[in-house]
Amino acid sequence: MTPRGVKKLREELKHLREVERPKNVQDIEVARAHGDLSENAEFHAAKERQSFIEGRSREIDSILAQAEVIDPATLSGERVVFGATVRLTDTDSGDEISYSIVGDYEGDIKDGRLAISAPLARALIGRDKGDTVSLRTAKGTREYQIVDVRFLPVGDA
Repeated sequence: MTPRGVKKLREELKHLREVERPKNVQDIEVARAHGDLSENAEFHAAKERQSFIEGRSREIDSILAQAEVIDPATLSGERVVFGATVRLTDTDSGDEISYSIVGDYEGDIKDGRLAISAPLARALIGRDKGDTVSLRTAKGTREYQIVDVRFLPVGDA
């Protein structure tokens, strides 16, 4: 995981614990005040939300406890590895696209962050600048040439 991914998860955890949890406690108290809990939809919704908040908090705690943080700015070379920002050219259309290879929990294709478990990332890992990779997609086989491999500081990708 990159430092950016760790920061994002820590912020989410802080929000869950400091904003969502107290709000949910209030919601449960208000719903309880309405009387009969067996037919109280607000109470059941608040308890369900409480379950989600606690589950997500435990999940984030677990992810952070097991995370190995790698800062791409400390890496170098022309080989594609975790943390690399890779500029690719589609060999059919000539279109260029750039992706940073990041951890599974921080991938966002629209923002140019490709999860390491994504098929394209798996095809790129271990390849060098100038190599061509083939990838089977629902629309057929696509070929990309690796134009550039860079290691940028977090947030500059």
